[in-house]
Amino acid sequence: RAEKTEVLSEDLLQVEKRLELVKQVSHSTHKKLTACLQGQQGVDADKRSKKLPLTTLAQCLMEGSAVLGDDSLLGKMLRLCGEAEDKLAQELIHFELQVERDVIEPLFVLAEVEIPNIQKQRKHLAKLVLDMDSSRTRWQQSVKSSGLASNLQPSGAKADALREEMEEAANRVEICRDQLSADMYNFVAKEVDYANYFQTLIEVQAEYHRKSLALLQNVLPQIKAQQEAWMEKPSFGKPLEEHLAVSGREIAFPVEACVTMLLECGMQEEGLFRVAPSASKLKKLKAALDCCVVDVQEYSADPHAIAGALKSYLRELPEPLMTFELYEEWIQASNIPEQEKRLQALWSACEKLPKANYNNIRYLIKFLAKLTEYQDINKMTPSNVAIVLGPNLLWPQADGNMTEMMTTVSLQIVGIIEPLIQHADWFFPGEIEFNVTGNYGSPMHVNHNANYSSMPSPDMDHSDRRQHDQARRPLSVATDNMMLEFYKKDGLRKIQSMGVRVMDTSWVARRGTTGVRKASSTPPAAQPPAPPADLPTTPHSPIPEQSPDVSATPSPLLTSFGFPPGTER
Repeated sequence: RAEKTEVLSEDLLQVEKRLELVKQVSHSTHKKLTACLQGQQGVDADKRSKKLPLTTLAQCLMEGSAVLGDDSLLGKMLRLCGEAEDKLAQELIHFELQVERDVIEPLFVLAEVEIPNIQKQRKHLAKLVLDMDSSRTRWQQSVKSSGLASNLQPSGAKADALREEMEEAANRVEICRDQLSADMYNFVAKEVDYANYFQTLIEVQAEYHRKSLALLQNVLPQIKAQQEAWMEKPSFGKPLEEHLAVSGREIAFPVEACVTMLLECGMQEEGLFRVAPSASKLKKLKAALDCCVVDVQEYSADPHAIAGALKSYLRELPEPLMTFELYEEWIQASNIPEQEKRLQALWSACEKLPKANYNNIRYLIKFLAKLTEYQDINKMTPSNVAIVLGPNLLWPQADGNMTEMMTTVSLQIVGIIEPLIQHADWFFPGEIEFNVTGNYGSPMHVNHNANYSSMPSPDMDHSDRRQHDQARRPLSVATDNMMLEFYKKDGLRKIQSMGVRVMDTSWVARRGTTGVRKASSTPPAAQPPAPPADLPTTPHSPIPEQSPDVSATPSPLLTSFGFPPGTER
């Protein structure tokens, strides 16, 4: 058998090996790129759009928006997102068409047309070389059989025919080899063009993502504006400043709602803030407060649930109402042994609170001070209130065991909250209106301990209480004058004799606001220092006042917060 003659140079043989590798890579890349297309390949834009997942999603969002309506926040969000997804779908269609035209189709031509054509020519050349070698072998055998010398040319018709066949085969091989070599050299020269396919892919992707990003950046402000304009946002677990800014309030909604309802139905409830409420009731009330919807009639029979919701709101704030920043100052103030300096230090810390925190802590402390006026009935003395509410108003900023830390500092926190409640009018002088918005009704309330519907005085005598029961009526925080009538009687003298400063009740006439600090709240150096027990009062002093009887007799020995040691706080 004739030996095969190699007609390609070493360089072209290397190109031949590279052809197969390039073909494999191009074929694999084409297959994977085609799989990345979300639309149907080879169809126009309209048909491709109908089966595109993004288009289906956009249609679903728009249909949902039509169902919910633009009067709901969710409906508005669905409409804006549906429009954005539809625009993204159009950009995706344009991107896929461009990738298909500039990358996928050229790769297909390279892997399935150009390289196979070169390989086909290579096979044809191999066949021609084989024919040439066969014809040469036949001619050589003819020469040997004629017995002529190797240096002489064979003669005769047969020899001539063999020679012509051999020359013609060699000529065909040469032509095919030249064509194959040209194609191979062209392939090598066009490698830059082939590499450009992948550069085009990245450029088209970058342009697609730039346009998509521009669309999203354009719609995001609209979505955020709708979110910010929507007033019904949850308040539990949200920063105080954020809730106040969104709702346009000065007092947090859960605080005002709970305080206002407790003023009507919970002031004489024994163990308020201490007795745990029903878990289901508490969960329901918190959810209602988060929606800014409260059924006063429903919860008026369960003041413990209202108190529990207020405690939960304070505890779930990301930062305590008395702030992390002032935590050390509060603790240091509580550690001062002298009462006068301790109260001055607490006053100074109060003045450093941010405006939003100051307004809300003032509002809350004023309410707690009013609550303790009924301590003989509800058993909630300033100390008891400080024990159950203090850890919800101030806690340290640390990553350790919160239970262990709160056990350590609980006494110090009680030493902060208790004097704030006892001397509420000194720390926060001026009148206050609890029902700031006036949005809370006045249903008939039932007290499980005292069976009352409004708030009789803790020191009202039997005849007055019976007269009050006969004239029982729904209580309104804004208009009820019962407390004012009581203070005109002997209740004022009795409470003052216990060392407790009776709060100003002129808030009933709705003259105070929570947003403005009173002019009397001047630095401690300009005020007579607390405690108030052994000092005469002046018209401009915000220090808790004494009853006339006390100023005429020697002052009894005071405890650390200004109460006689024998008197229950």
